Amino acid sequence: MKHILFCQKCEIYTLNEICNKCGSKTYSKKPAKYAPEDPYGKYRRKAKKEQGLL
Repeated sequence: MKHILFCQKCEIYTLNEICNKCGSKTYSKKPAKYAPEDPYGKYRRKAKKEQGLL
């Protein structure tokens, strides 16, 4: 089963491992898995607060 991949250079999504536009390598852009204890939540909230998103 193929997964959707992302080209950082072109900022487009594709199913290919190599971008059709620029020829650079694409990578999977999946969010982090959910964990009830959320070991990095403190850092994520701190970063959002510093950026003015909270």
